[in-house]
Amino acid sequence: MAAAAAAAARHGTLDIMLSATADYNAIFKGLQSIFQEQEMTETIHNWGDLGYLATYINKNGSFASLRIYPHGLVLVDIQSYNDMKRGEETEQLLNKVEERMKELFNKDIKRLKRLPAIVRGDAIDRYWPTADGRLVEYDIDEVVYDEDSAYQNIKILHSKQFGNILILSGDVNLAESDLAYTQAIMGSGKEDYTDKEVLILGGGDGGILYEIVKLKPKMVTMVEIDQMVIDGCRKYMRKTCGDVLDNLNGDCYQVLIEDCIPVLKRYAKEERMFDYVINDLTAVPISTSPEEDSTWEFLRMILDLSMKVLKPDGKYFTQGNCVNLTEALNLYEEQLDRLYCPVKFSKEVVCVPSYMELWVFYTVWKKRTDV
Repeated sequence: MAAAAAAAARHGTLDIMLSATADYNAIFKGLQSIFQEQEMTETIHNWGDLGYLATYINKNGSFASLRIYPHGLVLVDIQSYNDMKRGEETEQLLNKVEERMKELFNKDIKRLKRLPAIVRGDAIDRYWPTADGRLVEYDIDEVVYDEDSAYQNIKILHSKQFGNILILSGDVNLAESDLAYTQAIMGSGKEDYTDKEVLILGGGDGGILYEIVKLKPKMVTMVEIDQMVIDGCRKYMRKTCGDVLDNLNGDCYQVLIEDCIPVLKRYAKEERMFDYVINDLTAVPISTSPEEDSTWEFLRMILDLSMKVLKPDGKYFTQGNCVNLTEALNLYEEQLDRLYCPVKFSKEVVCVPSYMELWVFYTVWKKRTDV
């Protein structure tokens, strides 16, 4: 762990947009003394109409680049080893560059932006993408659990703000702060689970199971393919799952460590029916024997099988995607028009804290036909 942390790089940036009338040749001259004070070796590349690039290399392994674009954009990047001393040196160097640029081009500066330093290659990865491709830096301070199962990589990372966060194959699944997610995928408090038969697909973090058991159902069956997800969450996500994962069988629930596809097919053949089916599978569902030609066909198969085990007045709950991915949401809704039976649906938009984006949840039910 110590060796990995020592190899991490700290990347500081400063972006400046100058007016078209600024004297770009003065930038090199104005900043030259700053880098010389650091005993950095300068190399300048001239691309003519495409601008300039200057690199500055230090004996201590740090280096800086100064990129000047012809339309007025000036980028300063400084990389160094990520330790306290060099981190302070990087910040001081950026401070000096910023101050000098303000002295030289105060009237010509249209915009000046300095981002927090990015730490690359650290033992603790703080950067995770949102569903719509934006990069989020979490306040992660500890790797609690990191294991590879037969199906996926399982990480549980501790966030000062969100508590422990379950991340499956790079996808943020659920944090201890995310009760809003669990409530939304259960119907946002509008459903009566008393004496009801409930089927949960996935849900290895135990959050849905824990909340439904409190509502006195007749029986909850949870089908989770990955025992290692359950093992990790039972130990490190107890604020989410409580004690329901301590045993795979309880007074009103059972947890099956199986692929949900053959289980759904078995229940459909047996004509076993449920009042609620809650699909909490990962974004791209895992199966031991996929039968789909595409993700959408696989999702439609799960939907079809779920409808076959859903009572005529039952409800199917699932997460959708973030509100910005309108194309993916539309494609999902297209699948609802292609099921073996006609259905209706509604959707709700909920803010899930650790996702840092608004998330869409679906309720699907069978369309009643007059006989």
